[in-house]
Amino acid sequence: MFDTNGLMARYAAEYRALYGASEAAHVAAKRVLMDGASHGARLFAPFPFRVAANRGATVTTIDGHELVDYWQGHYANVLGHNAPIVRDALIAMLQAGEGLQTGHLEERQTRYAATLLGATGAESARLTTSGTLATMYAMMLARAYTGRSIVLKVGGGWHGANPLALKGVARTASGFDRVDSAGVNGNADHNTLVTRFNDPQALTDLFAARGDEIACFIFEPCPGNAGFIPATAEYMRTARELTARHGALLILDEVITGFRYCAGGAQRLFGIQPDLSTFGKVIGGGMPVAAVVGRTDVMSLASEAAEPRVWFNGGTYCAHPLSLEAGQAVLDHLIANEATIYPTLAAKGEALRAGVERVFAARGVLARCTGWGNEAFPGGSLTSVYFPLRDDVTITNAEELTDPARCDHALRERVLKLAMLVKGVNVMHGLGAVSLVHEQEHLDRTWEAYDAFAQRLAASR
Repeated sequence: MFDTNGLMARYAAEYRALYGASEAAHVAAKRVLMDGASHGARLFAPFPFRVAANRGATVTTIDGHELVDYWQGHYANVLGHNAPIVRDALIAMLQAGEGLQTGHLEERQTRYAATLLGATGAESARLTTSGTLATMYAMMLARAYTGRSIVLKVGGGWHGANPLALKGVARTASGFDRVDSAGVNGNADHNTLVTRFNDPQALTDLFAARGDEIACFIFEPCPGNAGFIPATAEYMRTARELTARHGALLILDEVITGFRYCAGGAQRLFGIQPDLSTFGKVIGGGMPVAAVVGRTDVMSLASEAAEPRVWFNGGTYCAHPLSLEAGQAVLDHLIANEATIYPTLAAKGEALRAGVERVFAARGVLARCTGWGNEAFPGGSLTSVYFPLRDDVTITNAEELTDPARCDHALRERVLKLAMLVKGVNVMHGLGAVSLVHEQEHLDRTWEAYDAFAQRLAASR
């Protein structure tokens, strides 16, 4: 075991010494913004750094530090920060006197939807502005279609700040069994069931007991909040078979995984066609756009002709012209260059993982990476680092990843974050997302930062 509290105090002091301008900016921000930010994922102790510039694989802070960045726009920037192919499209549109919201229909929305459907194999689409809204609308559609109320999700699964899925996100002493947010509907606990990811038997047992009450089962093919552990082929197949047998809808949340492993949904790699899918992040090219796609008979419940209808109106800024221009540019590029982009991304991810594990092993520290492939799902550009307490510990789901008897979760989430920042690397949940523009020099800097941390860990035992 490591002295987590002592390490945290030491790294916090070093971080404060390096990021004084960011600390002052955070103090000022808290005077006008609750907690100094508008998204909790951007906060960490003792304070978050502030960015002055972003380009490619790096960000530069207001303190003057250039950081190799693996957060990459909440994992959205598969081409790196401010990718020229997207930025140039936006510049041209603005220079032509276009780009701001008009509230009217444009042909680019039709073209964008057609591109998305062609790449995913779905029948119908509707756009909105965020992954949170996309998953909420998908669940509303499922509940309306089935006439049932219960949403089933996996422990540790994050589907945005969606009131229909704010249960089982964070682990408590008793597991993933708590409603996570105040202010949600009083029936949230009853109407949301949580099952263990990658446990086909638990899923089978739950459907046997409650299957006729379940409107939908939603999960990510490779859950982001739960460590980028991919679904097994058996689990994906079981989910598809059980939902079909019991009249529930299968919703695959591809907000993170969509267009990250191939030019379409990760579902393609499993050979599974869900009833509905949600997409976001990568499909916007750095701009706010998200989508629900799926079966026409389900999606038609959002139609003006439906009675009663699902009020899937997407919001004032849905199908925003600039968002569609950026999204079209990135989708066209990824689809046209799929044969080279995704093997390159996978190779970068594999090299990064192998190097990180090698660095820790050389210092005698037990650490492993997630993100490796399995029999159905190849390794890719999303990965995390965790610290098992024994060499025989394997991780297949969020319950195991966050179990204090299996892994040192505080070391991963709190200490490692600061340890990497003092060495010029920004990670999320242990590591994060590799972009197409992370080059060897960035990997080398990353391994050096992990090695410095490994040395200090080894000395702290």
